[in-house]
Amino acid sequence: MEKLKLNNTPVRTARNFAINNIELPVEIPNKIKNFESVEITNSKSNIDNEVSNKELTYGIGKILEELVFKNANNKIRIQTTKQKEDIKIIYNFDENNLNLINQIEILAENDANIIIIYKSKTSKQCFHTGIIRTIAKENVQLNVTIVNLLNEETNNFEAIENTLYQNSNVKYTIIDIGGKTSVSNYYSNIIGNNANNVLKTIYLGKDKQIKDLNYIAELRGEKSNIDIDVQGDLNDEAKKNFKGTIDFKRGCKKSKGNENESCMLLSNRAKSIALPMLLCTEEDVEGNHSTSSGKVDEKQLFYIMARGISYKEAVKLIVKSKFNKIIETVQDSELKEEILKEIDERLN
Repeated sequence: MEKLKLNNTPVRTARNFAINNIELPVEIPNKIKNFESVEITNSKSNIDNEVSNKELTYGIGKILEELVFKNANNKIRIQTTKQKEDIKIIYNFDENNLNLINQIEILAENDANIIIIYKSKTSKQCFHTGIIRTIAKENVQLNVTIVNLLNEETNNFEAIENTLYQNSNVKYTIIDIGGKTSVSNYYSNIIGNNANNVLKTIYLGKDKQIKDLNYIAELRGEKSNIDIDVQGDLNDEAKKNFKGTIDFKRGCKKSKGNENESCMLLSNRAKSIALPMLLCTEEDVEGNHSTSSGKVDEKQLFYIMARGISYKEAVKLIVKSKFNKIIETVQDSELKEEILKEIDERLN
Protein backbone atom coordinates (compact mmCIF):
# COMPACT_ATOMS: atom_id res chain seq x y z
CA MET A 1 0.00 0.00 0.00
CA GLU A 2 1.47 3.31 -1.14
CA LYS A 3 0.88 6.67 0.53
CA LEU A 4 0.08 9.28 -2.13
CA LYS A 5 -0.32 13.04 -2.10
CA LEU A 6 -3.32 13.76 -4.31
CA ASN A 7 -5.47 16.59 -5.63
CA ASN A 8 -3.06 19.51 -5.35
CA THR A 9 -4.52 23.01 -5.37
CA PRO A 10 -3.28 25.12 -8.33
CA VAL A 11 -1.98 27.72 -5.86
CA ARG A 12 -0.38 26.67 -2.58
CA THR A 13 -1.80 28.05 0.66
CA ALA A 14 -0.42 28.18 4.19
CA ARG A 15 0.21 24.72 5.65
CA ASN A 16 -2.04 25.38 8.62
CA PHE A 17 -5.05 25.28 6.28
CA ALA A 18 -4.23 21.57 5.70
CA ILE A 19 -5.96 21.66 2.31
CA ASN A 20 -3.24 21.96 -0.36
CA ASN A 21 -3.60 18.24 -1.06
CA ILE A 22 -4.88 15.09 0.57
CA GLU A 23 -2.48 12.35 1.65
CA LEU A 24 -3.92 8.84 1.56
CA PRO A 25 -2.73 5.23 1.65
CA VAL A 26 -3.82 3.80 -1.70
CA GLU A 27 -3.82 0.08 -2.44
CA ILE A 28 -3.47 -0.30 -6.20
CA PRO A 29 -4.64 -3.69 -7.52
CA ASN A 30 -1.84 -5.95 -8.76
CA LYS A 31 -3.89 -7.81 -11.35
CA ILE A 32 -6.00 -5.76 -13.75
CA LYS A 33 -8.34 -7.76 -15.95
CA ASN A 34 -10.95 -6.39 -18.34
CA PHE A 35 -13.97 -4.82 -16.68
CA GLU A 36 -16.82 -6.66 -18.34
CA SER A 37 -19.89 -5.45 -16.46
CA VAL A 38 -20.65 -2.31 -18.48
CA GLU A 39 -24.01 -1.30 -19.92
CA ILE A 40 -24.17 1.31 -22.70
CA THR A 41 -27.44 2.71 -23.99
CA ASN A 42 -26.89 4.48 -27.28
CA SER A 43 -28.57 4.66 -30.66
CA LYS A 44 -26.84 7.25 -32.82
CA SER A 45 -23.37 8.34 -31.64
CA ASN A 46 -20.16 6.70 -32.78
CA ILE A 47 -18.52 4.81 -29.90
CA ASP A 48 -15.07 3.18 -29.95
CA ASN A 49 -12.02 2.90 -27.67
CA GLU A 50 -9.60 5.29 -29.43
CA VAL A 51 -9.02 7.60 -26.45
CA SER A 52 -6.20 10.11 -26.00
CA ASN A 53 -3.33 9.74 -23.54
CA LYS A 54 -2.57 13.46 -23.52
CA GLU A 55 -1.26 14.59 -20.13
CA LEU A 56 -3.82 16.24 -17.88
CA THR A 57 -3.39 19.90 -16.93
CA TYR A 58 -4.13 19.17 -13.25
CA GLY A 59 -5.68 15.80 -12.48
CA ILE A 60 -5.64 13.92 -9.18
CA GLY A 61 -1.97 12.90 -9.27
CA LYS A 62 0.68 11.65 -11.68
CA ILE A 63 0.85 8.11 -10.29
CA LEU A 64 -2.87 7.48 -10.78
CA GLU A 65 -2.83 9.33 -14.12
CA GLU A 66 -0.07 7.05 -15.44
CA LEU A 67 -1.92 4.04 -14.07
CA VAL A 68 -4.94 5.00 -16.19
CA PHE A 69 -2.88 5.62 -19.34
CA LYS A 70 -0.94 2.36 -19.02
CA ASN A 71 -3.45 -0.06 -17.51
CA ALA A 72 -6.98 1.12 -18.32
CA ASN A 73 -9.31 -1.89 -18.48
CA ASN A 74 -12.16 0.03 -20.06
CA LYS A 75 -11.95 2.76 -22.73
CA ILE A 76 -14.86 4.59 -24.32
CA ARG A 77 -14.72 7.36 -26.91
CA ILE A 78 -18.01 9.03 -27.82
CA GLN A 79 -18.40 11.17 -30.95
CA THR A 80 -21.82 12.81 -30.99
CA THR A 81 -23.82 12.83 -34.22
CA LYS A 82 -25.93 15.46 -35.96
CA GLN A 83 -28.98 14.65 -33.83
CA LYS A 84 -29.22 15.19 -30.08
CA GLU A 85 -28.34 11.93 -28.35
CA ASP A 86 -29.09 10.42 -24.95
CA ILE A 87 -26.31 8.09 -23.81
CA LYS A 88 -26.13 6.15 -20.55
CA ILE A 89 -23.06 4.25 -19.32
CA ILE A 90 -23.43 2.06 -16.23
CA TYR A 91 -20.43 0.40 -14.55
CA ASN A 92 -21.68 -2.45 -12.34
CA PHE A 93 -19.10 -3.56 -9.77
CA ASP A 94 -19.75 -7.20 -8.87
CA GLU A 95 -17.93 -10.31 -7.63
CA ASN A 96 -16.14 -10.69 -10.98
CA ASN A 97 -15.55 -6.99 -11.64
CA LEU A 98 -13.99 -5.40 -8.57
CA ASN A 99 -11.42 -3.08 -10.15
CA LEU A 100 -12.12 -0.41 -12.77
CA ILE A 101 -9.50 1.79 -14.42
CA ASN A 102 -11.34 3.68 -17.12
CA GLN A 103 -11.08 6.42 -19.71
CA ILE A 104 -14.04 8.21 -21.22
CA GLU A 105 -13.56 10.75 -23.99
CA ILE A 106 -16.47 12.84 -25.26
CA LEU A 107 -16.01 14.66 -28.56
CA ALA A 108 -19.14 16.79 -28.67
CA GLU A 109 -19.73 18.30 -32.10
CA ASN A 110 -23.50 18.19 -31.55
CA ASP A 111 -25.86 18.32 -28.58
CA ALA A 112 -25.93 15.37 -26.18
CA ASN A 113 -27.09 14.23 -22.76
CA ILE A 114 -24.65 11.75 -21.22
CA ILE A 115 -25.12 9.89 -17.92
CA ILE A 116 -22.31 7.90 -16.24
CA ILE A 117 -23.18 5.72 -13.24
CA TYR A 118 -20.94 3.73 -10.90
CA LYS A 119 -22.88 1.09 -8.91
CA SER A 120 -21.97 -1.69 -6.49
CA LYS A 121 -23.62 -5.09 -6.70
CA THR A 122 -21.18 -6.47 -4.16
CA SER A 123 -20.19 -5.62 -0.59
CA LYS A 124 -16.53 -6.43 -1.29
CA GLN A 125 -13.81 -3.79 -1.42
CA CYS A 126 -13.53 -2.30 -4.92
CA PHE A 127 -11.20 0.15 -6.62
CA HIS A 128 -11.91 2.79 -9.24
CA THR A 129 -9.71 5.41 -10.83
CA GLY A 130 -10.55 7.09 -14.11
CA ILE A 131 -10.34 10.07 -16.44
CA ILE A 132 -13.23 11.76 -18.24
CA ARG A 133 -12.15 14.16 -20.98
CA THR A 134 -14.67 16.39 -22.79
CA ILE A 135 -14.24 18.66 -25.82
CA ALA A 136 -17.27 20.85 -26.54
CA LYS A 137 -17.15 22.38 -30.02
CA GLU A 138 -18.80 25.66 -31.09
CA ASN A 139 -22.50 26.10 -30.24
CA VAL A 140 -22.81 22.66 -28.58
CA GLN A 141 -25.23 22.05 -25.71
CA LEU A 142 -23.84 19.24 -23.57
CA ASN A 143 -25.21 17.78 -20.32
CA VAL A 144 -23.06 15.31 -18.38
CA THR A 145 -24.29 13.58 -15.21
CA ILE A 146 -21.95 11.49 -13.04
CA VAL A 147 -23.44 9.39 -10.25
CA ASN A 148 -21.33 7.63 -7.60
CA LEU A 149 -23.38 4.93 -5.82
CA LEU A 150 -20.42 2.73 -4.83
CA ASN A 151 -20.33 0.79 -1.57
CA GLU A 152 -18.52 2.09 1.51
CA GLU A 153 -15.54 -0.25 1.03
CA THR A 154 -14.55 1.26 -2.31
CA ASN A 155 -11.85 3.83 -3.10
CA ASN A 156 -12.97 6.15 -5.89
CA PHE A 157 -10.68 8.55 -7.79
CA GLU A 158 -11.80 10.52 -10.83
CA ALA A 159 -10.30 13.34 -12.90
CA ILE A 160 -12.49 15.37 -15.26
CA GLU A 161 -11.04 17.72 -17.87
CA ASN A 162 -13.08 19.93 -20.21
CA THR A 163 -12.33 22.24 -23.12
CA LEU A 164 -15.09 24.66 -24.13
CA TYR A 165 -15.12 26.45 -27.49
CA GLN A 166 -17.11 29.49 -28.63
CA ASN A 167 -20.80 29.63 -27.63
CA SER A 168 -20.67 26.13 -26.14
CA ASN A 169 -22.80 25.40 -23.10
CA VAL A 170 -21.62 22.56 -20.87
CA LYS A 171 -23.44 21.50 -17.73
CA TYR A 172 -22.15 18.90 -15.28
CA THR A 173 -24.21 17.37 -12.49
CA ILE A 174 -22.20 15.28 -10.03
CA ILE A 175 -23.93 13.11 -7.42
CA ASP A 176 -21.15 11.95 -5.06
CA ILE A 177 -22.72 9.68 -2.46
CA GLY A 178 -20.72 6.44 -2.34
CA GLY A 179 -17.22 5.25 -1.65
CA LYS A 180 -15.05 4.84 1.42
CA THR A 181 -12.86 7.56 -0.04
CA SER A 182 -13.99 9.66 -3.00
CA VAL A 183 -11.47 12.05 -4.55
CA SER A 184 -12.47 14.13 -7.58
CA ASN A 185 -10.67 16.72 -9.69
CA TYR A 186 -12.67 18.89 -12.09
CA TYR A 187 -10.89 21.23 -14.53
CA SER A 188 -12.46 23.39 -17.23
CA ASN A 189 -10.45 25.28 -19.83
CA ILE A 190 -13.00 27.83 -21.10
CA ILE A 191 -11.27 29.18 -24.19
CA GLY A 192 -14.19 30.25 -26.38
CA ASN A 193 -16.01 33.57 -26.33
CA ASN A 194 -19.50 33.34 -24.77
CA ALA A 195 -18.80 29.81 -23.53
CA ASN A 196 -20.76 28.78 -20.47
CA ASN A 197 -19.96 26.07 -17.92
CA VAL A 198 -22.28 25.11 -15.04
CA LEU A 199 -21.25 22.59 -12.38
CA LYS A 200 -23.78 21.37 -9.81
CA THR A 201 -22.66 18.88 -7.16
CA ILE A 202 -24.19 17.14 -4.17
CA TYR A 203 -22.20 14.99 -1.76
CA LEU A 204 -23.20 12.92 1.25
CA GLY A 205 -20.77 11.56 3.84
CA LYS A 206 -21.42 9.13 6.71
CA ASP A 207 -19.42 6.90 9.07
CA LYS A 208 -15.74 7.65 8.25
CA GLN A 209 -16.16 8.50 4.58
CA ILE A 210 -13.73 11.00 3.08
CA LYS A 211 -14.64 13.41 0.28
CA ASP A 212 -12.00 15.55 -1.41
CA LEU A 213 -13.24 17.88 -4.18
CA ASN A 214 -10.84 20.04 -6.19
CA TYR A 215 -12.66 22.19 -8.77
CA ILE A 216 -10.67 24.48 -11.10
CA ALA A 217 -11.89 26.73 -13.91
CA GLU A 218 -9.69 28.90 -16.14
CA LEU A 219 -11.55 31.49 -18.21
CA ARG A 220 -9.86 32.74 -21.39
CA GLY A 221 -12.69 33.67 -23.76
CA GLU A 222 -14.49 37.01 -23.64
CA LYS A 223 -17.91 37.00 -21.95
CA SER A 224 -17.35 33.43 -20.77
CA ASN A 225 -18.92 32.09 -17.60
CA ILE A 226 -18.43 29.50 -14.86
CA ASP A 227 -21.02 28.75 -12.18
CA ILE A 228 -20.16 26.24 -9.44
CA ASP A 229 -22.75 25.20 -6.86
CA VAL A 230 -21.91 22.50 -4.30
CA GLN A 231 -24.34 21.24 -1.65
CA GLY A 232 -23.36 18.63 0.92
CA ASP A 233 -24.17 16.88 4.18
CA LEU A 234 -21.83 15.13 6.60
CA ASN A 235 -22.80 12.72 9.37
CA ASP A 236 -20.91 10.66 11.97
CA GLU A 237 -17.13 11.11 11.50
CA ALA A 238 -17.20 11.91 7.79
CA LYS A 239 -14.71 14.46 6.44
CA LYS A 240 -14.82 16.75 3.42
CA ASN A 241 -12.35 19.08 1.73
CA PHE A 242 -13.65 21.45 -0.91
CA LYS A 243 -11.20 23.46 -3.02
CA GLY A 244 -12.69 25.76 -5.65
CA THR A 245 -10.51 27.95 -7.88
CA ILE A 246 -11.75 30.37 -10.54
CA ASP A 247 -8.91 31.90 -12.55
CA PHE A 248 -9.60 34.86 -14.87
CA LYS A 249 -6.85 34.71 -17.52
CA ARG A 250 -5.83 37.49 -19.92
CA GLY A 251 -8.35 37.88 -22.73
CA CYS A 252 -11.49 37.02 -20.73
CA LYS A 253 -12.91 40.54 -20.50
CA LYS A 254 -16.53 40.81 -19.30
CA SER A 255 -16.44 37.23 -17.99
CA LYS A 256 -18.17 36.06 -14.82
CA GLY A 257 -17.39 33.40 -12.26
CA ASN A 258 -19.43 32.28 -9.28
CA GLU A 259 -18.82 29.53 -6.75
CA ASN A 260 -20.85 28.54 -3.73
CA GLU A 261 -20.34 25.61 -1.35
CA SER A 262 -22.68 24.82 1.53
CA CYS A 263 -22.26 21.96 4.00
CA MET A 264 -24.77 20.78 6.61
CA LEU A 265 -23.18 19.05 9.60
CA LEU A 266 -25.40 16.32 11.04
CA SER A 267 -22.88 15.35 13.72
CA ASN A 268 -20.49 17.15 16.07
CA ARG A 269 -17.74 14.79 14.90
CA ALA A 270 -18.06 15.54 11.19
CA LYS A 271 -15.40 17.83 9.70
CA SER A 272 -15.73 20.26 6.80
CA ILE A 273 -12.94 22.38 5.30
CA ALA A 274 -13.50 24.73 2.36
CA LEU A 275 -11.11 26.90 0.36
CA PRO A 276 -12.70 29.08 -2.35
CA MET A 277 -10.19 31.08 -4.41
CA LEU A 278 -10.47 33.79 -7.08
CA LEU A 279 -7.41 34.57 -9.23
CA CYS A 280 -7.28 37.34 -11.81
CA THR A 281 -4.93 38.78 -14.44
CA GLU A 282 -7.62 40.55 -16.49
CA GLU A 283 -9.72 43.69 -16.03
CA ASP A 284 -13.49 44.11 -16.31
CA VAL A 285 -14.47 40.71 -14.91
CA GLU A 286 -16.83 39.68 -12.11
CA GLY A 287 -16.05 37.02 -9.54
CA ASN A 288 -18.00 35.89 -6.48
CA HIS A 289 -17.48 33.13 -3.96
CA SER A 290 -19.12 31.96 -0.76
CA THR A 291 -18.89 29.01 1.57
CA SER A 292 -20.84 28.02 4.67
CA SER A 293 -21.24 25.15 7.12
CA GLY A 294 -23.60 24.64 10.02
CA LYS A 295 -26.06 22.35 11.73
CA VAL A 296 -29.66 21.57 10.80
CA ASP A 297 -31.95 24.57 11.13
CA GLU A 298 -33.63 24.09 14.53
CA LYS A 299 -36.76 26.05 13.58
CA GLN A 300 -37.24 23.98 10.43
CA LEU A 301 -36.65 20.78 12.40
CA PHE A 302 -39.17 21.78 15.09
CA TYR A 303 -41.78 22.70 12.46
CA ILE A 304 -41.54 19.26 10.82
CA MET A 305 -41.41 17.27 14.06
CA ALA A 306 -44.45 19.16 15.41
CA ARG A 307 -46.43 17.31 12.74
CA GLY A 308 -45.68 13.91 14.25
CA ILE A 309 -42.55 13.11 12.21
CA SER A 310 -39.56 11.57 14.02
CA TYR A 311 -36.20 13.34 14.29
CA LYS A 312 -34.50 10.96 11.84
CA GLU A 313 -37.25 11.27 9.24
CA ALA A 314 -37.32 15.06 9.68
CA VAL A 315 -33.58 15.24 8.99
CA LYS A 316 -34.06 13.09 5.89
CA LEU A 317 -36.73 15.46 4.59
CA ILE A 318 -34.50 18.49 5.15
CA VAL A 319 -31.51 16.87 3.43
CA LYS A 320 -33.53 15.64 0.45
CA SER A 321 -35.23 19.03 0.02
CA LYS A 322 -31.80 20.68 0.00
CA PHE A 323 -30.52 18.29 -2.65
CA ASN A 324 -33.69 18.22 -4.71
CA LYS A 325 -32.99 21.36 -6.75
CA ILE A 326 -29.91 19.68 -8.19
CA ILE A 327 -31.39 16.17 -8.44
CA GLU A 328 -34.38 17.54 -10.37
CA THR A 329 -32.04 18.64 -13.17
CA VAL A 330 -31.04 15.01 -13.87
CA GLN A 331 -32.64 14.10 -17.20
CA ASP A 332 -33.66 10.55 -16.25
CA SER A 333 -36.74 9.98 -14.07
CA GLU A 334 -35.78 6.43 -12.99
CA LEU A 335 -32.29 7.58 -12.00
CA LYS A 336 -33.72 10.45 -9.95
CA GLU A 337 -35.82 7.98 -7.96
CA GLU A 338 -32.81 5.70 -7.46
CA ILE A 339 -30.69 8.60 -6.17
CA LEU A 340 -33.37 9.66 -3.69
CA LYS A 341 -33.75 6.06 -2.50
CA GLU A 342 -29.98 5.77 -1.98
CA ILE A 343 -29.89 9.02 0.00
CA ASP A 344 -32.77 7.78 2.14
CA GLU A 345 -31.02 4.47 2.88
CA ARG A 346 -27.65 6.08 3.61
CA LEU A 347 -29.21 8.47 6.12
CA ASN A 348 -30.58 5.57 8.23
